Amino acid sequence: MTDSAAGEILADVHRGVGRILLNRPKALNALTTGMVATVDRVLTAWEHLPLSAVVIAGAGTKAFCAGGDIRTIRAHSLARDAEASERFFASEYRLNARIAEYPVPVVSLIDGLCMGGGLGLSVHGGFRVVTERAVLAMPETGIGFFPDVGASYFLPRLPGAIGMYLGLTGHRLDAADALYTGLATHFVPADGLDAVGDALADNPDAPVDVVLNRLVGRSPVAGSRLAKVRGDVDLAFGAPSLGEIEKRLRHLDTPWSATALTALESASPQSLEITHALLARGRQHTLRECLAAELTLTRTTIRTPDFLEGVRAALVDKDRTPHWQRAPLGGRTLPA
Repeated sequence: MTDSAAGEILADVHRGVGRILLNRPKALNALTTGMVATVDRVLTAWEHLPLSAVVIAGAGTKAFCAGGDIRTIRAHSLARDAEASERFFASEYRLNARIAEYPVPVVSLIDGLCMGGGLGLSVHGGFRVVTERAVLAMPETGIGFFPDVGASYFLPRLPGAIGMYLGLTGHRLDAADALYTGLATHFVPADGLDAVGDALADNPDAPVDVVLNRLVGRSPVAGSRLAKVRGDVDLAFGAPSLGEIEKRLRHLDTPWSATALTALESASPQSLEITHALLARGRQHTLRECLAAELTLTRTTIRTPDFLEGVRAALVDKDRTPHWQRAPLGGRTLPA
């Protein structure tokens, strides 16, 4: 593979298959502005090549991509360097749109963590292959931010109220849950991932779905824990307001509802309000419209005390005890 972005992105074309490797394993392949720009340049350069597919993977076994390098964004905010943050988000969202509109199938190999920006790299492509180590989530409300990278487009399009549940709580999905929701399309055991690229190259004229289906292991989807509580998810998170969601969760009074309520109570109230409003409107808008709305929101959100405090608590000091500007759900400050 050829080396670019100081070795953090490796890319080449092998037997008609474009291959992109996120090569920052010690940082869980978290995206920097340079990495995003490099992937975008690579995909642009490949657009007119006779490729059968593009495969995106992450180095190491811990993560496909744990998201954007949000600590750096916080540092930009503290330094009042709005331009640097703008560059990151604008280039990231441009890449999300490019992947969604790419002329050949994009196949993401999700082994380990796939969060935030990692979903932006994968979910907009046609095929998302997960292994038994896969963990998917949009955990932004826990750091004073909101689900972005087009989440206001793809989360509302998940079945029932699953998208609202995932966006507000940051709930982590395993491979079975990812397949159940549709965020993942295929399951391949981790020790079989290396065969994906070769299989696509060996069958350039076959539909990608057919090639992947020949490689899949026994699907774990029947073991989806989310499927077992789907009725309660739809009942609670299909409510029209945050206050009503809380009310329904308390009324359910189950272990699942208690866990969901705890997640909401620990999240940033500001982030919950933004997220609920974004996801409620997202189904009526195109991906590009959703990305534009998210970009506008980033400009103000990353300057707020909740964002600075949330990133500090989760990623800088790692004390996991953020002090939000307003009381959480239990404080009754959210709209009823």
